[in-house]
Amino acid sequence: MAKKCGLSNVSVARIWRAFGLQPHRQESFQLSTDPLFIEKVRDVVGLYMSPPENALVLCVDEKSQIQALERSQPLLPMRPGQPERKTHDYYRHGTVSLFAALDVKTGKVEGHCSKKHTQKEFIEFLRTVNRNVPQEMEVHAVLDNYATHKTPAVQRWLQRNPRWHLHFIPTHSSWLNQVERFFGEITNKRIRRSNFRSVPELIAAISNYIKTHNETSNPFHWTASADLILEKVASFCSELR
Repeated sequence: MAKKCGLSNVSVARIWRAFGLQPHRQESFQLSTDPLFIEKVRDVVGLYMSPPENALVLCVDEKSQIQALERSQPLLPMRPGQPERKTHDYYRHGTVSLFAALDVKTGKVEGHCSKKHTQKEFIEFLRTVNRNVPQEMEVHAVLDNYATHKTPAVQRWLQRNPRWHLHFIPTHSSWLNQVERFFGEITNKRIRRSNFRSVPELIAAISNYIKTHNETSNPFHWTASADLILEKVASFCSELR
């Protein structure tokens, strides 16, 4: 660019910095095509910003296929002027799925690890959560559109437990489900930078992290109203025309 414009490399770099341009970077985006996008956004955000009285609002999802990876060589810790280093190759020792329910009010997490993530395991997790919620409280669960969450068996379980109400986020809108933030934290802080020689070792690490998290938990403070979100989406869509 400097050669084409007749400028020095330093001048081009200075202009890029002044206008916040980063041509070496590229990001991706995904717009939801859910026909009920507006209604679902208002429904879920309404639960976050104005939860029903005498009710528990939970964000529920599963983090599937978490791998128990063991690096082929020991990790080298960071040093002054040098980042932490790890080998590219590793040994696989199996996978596990984590079912989690985040209490929007307190930030506490109910978690359960399982080898599979079918409707059977999902219903078992709902039963576990249901036993731990006072019977006088209604339960509002925010979920994504994964097929396991909508099977006839799940519908039958909901009919037997009428205090449960499911609220589905729009397709391609995982950012609306607050438990995804917890999944990001446990991945970055506990799973990604560790070595696991077996699945039980991985499960123990996940369980210990959840226990520690709950001892000092704080809720994620949702501040974006539904109107603000919809305005931003509308503005973004106008750029694509």
